[in-house]
Amino acid sequence: MNHEKVKSLVHDLLIELGEDPKREGLLKTPERVAASLAFLTRGYSMNPHKVVGDAVFESATNNMVIVRDIEVYSLCEHHMLPFFGKCHVGYISRDKVLGVSKIARIVDCFAARLQLQERLSSEIARAVKKEIGAVGVGVVMECRHLCMMMRGVEKQNSVMTTSSVLGSFHSDPATRSEFMALAMRRD
Repeated sequence: MNHEKVKSLVHDLLIELGEDPKREGLLKTPERVAASLAFLTRGYSMNPHKVVGDAVFESATNNMVIVRDIEVYSLCEHHMLPFFGKCHVGYISRDKVLGVSKIARIVDCFAARLQLQERLSSEIARAVKKEIGAVGVGVVMECRHLCMMMRGVEKQNSVMTTSSVLGSFHSDPATRSEFMALAMRRD
């Protein structure tokens, strides 16, 4: 990202909105917005394989592994407004497991881009499957979208739920049911 160009664009946007970019409260806004956008879209420069690195471990088991309630923050590609919520990721290993923090890092890698929640769920599932050759993978996301909450239909209590299931999570109803029951469990 060209930081200086984004600063200039934000400066011009403030003028188009009817603001004075020289007003005290807005003097550093172009710099802050450029830095914020660089952080919020850092996923474009992240490679999920490099994010995982050497945190793939041999394991003789083929158990179902689930990490629930991973916080997720992203920007919708339609309005560039935030959506946020929880992501639940599960997989059945095939002689390899991921370091648990790497699952959250894969989520962040794809969430830190302009996104659709539907695509984000699929990208996470495909990356987990590819990294360890999992027998099956399931991803469920529950998110609130500010583009729907603070504009448009203004439905503040709406939650969008998406799922992506691959391998045995897709082909075996019992496996999918077990994953969904464990991932969606409310303590």
